Amino acid sequence: MKKLVQGLKLLNQADPCVQVMVQETGEHVIVTAGEVHLQRCVDDLKERYAKIELNVSEAIVPFRETIIIPPKVDMVNEVIQDTNVVIKTSRMKEFEDDDEVLKPGLIQTYTANKKCCVVIRAQPLPDDITKLLEDSMDLLKVLDHLNKTSDIVSLNLSIQEGIKDFKSKLSKIFDESGKFWRGAVDQIWAFGPRRVGPNLLLNRIPEYKRQTVWTCLDNESEGSGELWDLDNSFVSGFQIATLSGPLCEEPMRGVCFVIEKWEMMNDTEKSKDSIEKESHIQNESRSECSKTSVKDCDIDNIQKLTSKIDFGNKCNSENEASCDKIEDSVSRKKTETYGQFSGQLISCIKDGCRKAFQTQSQRLVVAMYKCNIQATAEVLGKLFAVLGKRNGRVIEDEMREGSQIFNIIAALPVVESFGFADDIRKKTSGLASPQLVFSHWEVVDIDPFWIPTTEEEYLHYGEKADSENRAHHYMNTVRKRKGLKLDKKIVEHAEKQRTLTKNK
Repeated sequence: MKKLVQGLKLLNQADPCVQVMVQETGEHVIVTAGEVHLQRCVDDLKERYAKIELNVSEAIVPFRETIIIPPKVDMVNEVIQDTNVVIKTSRMKEFEDDDEVLKPGLIQTYTANKKCCVVIRAQPLPDDITKLLEDSMDLLKVLDHLNKTSDIVSLNLSIQEGIKDFKSKLSKIFDESGKFWRGAVDQIWAFGPRRVGPNLLLNRIPEYKRQTVWTCLDNESEGSGELWDLDNSFVSGFQIATLSGPLCEEPMRGVCFVIEKWEMMNDTEKSKDSIEKESHIQNESRSECSKTSVKDCDIDNIQKLTSKIDFGNKCNSENEASCDKIEDSVSRKKTETYGQFSGQLISCIKDGCRKAFQTQSQRLVVAMYKCNIQATAEVLGKLFAVLGKRNGRVIEDEMREGSQIFNIIAALPVVESFGFADDIRKKTSGLASPQLVFSHWEVVDIDPFWIPTTEEEYLHYGEKADSENRAHHYMNTVRKRKGLKLDKKIVEHAEKQRTLTKNK
């Protein structure tokens, strides 16, 4: 291990394009610019810097998780007649009988001790807002540092102007995006994940007025009260939820969580369920006490009525004391079970955000390469076949003046790019050479949990829909790498019997 760590340090010094990090699982990860660069770094680490044998895993490709506005066409490009009806996938149908789900994207959840009620709405962010947040990561880090330290005096004038310009751009895009987003720039509670990501937490609680993320510009005073004391726990739950989404524990992207209600309940304002549970526990404890009193009072040879009454009063007094002890032990056990209230609130917000996310139309977001290819006219058909096999698409193709060479610009998913250069050289006999550069993030327009629902989809895909779902394949690949549960059947369609005996 010492040789590996030393070799990684030398590799990082020798190649400025390499980043070395240690994951939470203890694995050492090398971040490189591409497949060829990665292979070169691994070879240098084995032969030159560490000089040891290494166990190298498959390349880790990042994904993102998001939600979209419900589509208006189905999988066979047929227009959905009733646009108000949301097409529910198998995962969304799991929440139909859930009492916490008010409607798709809106949930009402309680903490474990039923003392806090929160209403959360999940909404997809406009694309322009998401792109602006991703392009302003450095500025968001400075903004978060200023809000933590409150060091407004040492704020540089250029940084202050940059934050003001960023706020004005956000406000302009929000106002242009529709009625729902008007005034949202002054309601921003936090960015996430890690306080600098492309997800937002909005505060639309009527009774709770707190300072916004623009404290360094407006010099706002800190809030006070019971809700303000739990503010950090609320933000922590949001950060955890956006850091690992429900699909495959990848970070979220372009999701806005709106907090529409946050109520703290007193003991007299608990929900009906908690009151019924407590009364049920008390009745059971008192019935047990009465049973024990009957056994204790059932004494033979009691002759006088007065002695019976005196003994009964004594038993009743002992029973009341024992019942009070049982009630105290029950309440003590509750606090021990649920733990501190701040931890309950973090868990409540995390689970609430994930559930609100799951009741919407979920999608995976993949990283895309911009692929520049030079090829002759004779191999264009083979070139397009390789791109289509790897789920790529041609954006632009034009012939170079004075030659027979075509310049082709295509988009290719990063996860499909491994072995792409060798494959395209083999298919075209070396007449095409690709160059890959990271371009953008793109939503995979297939629901990972999609199943056919309309007649046209049944006719096109069949009742089983056994054609490969690309988003579901990506999701299961990541879940398998992380050791998460897979919804994989050993036998999917047992229609034919297969015998293991060989034909003689």
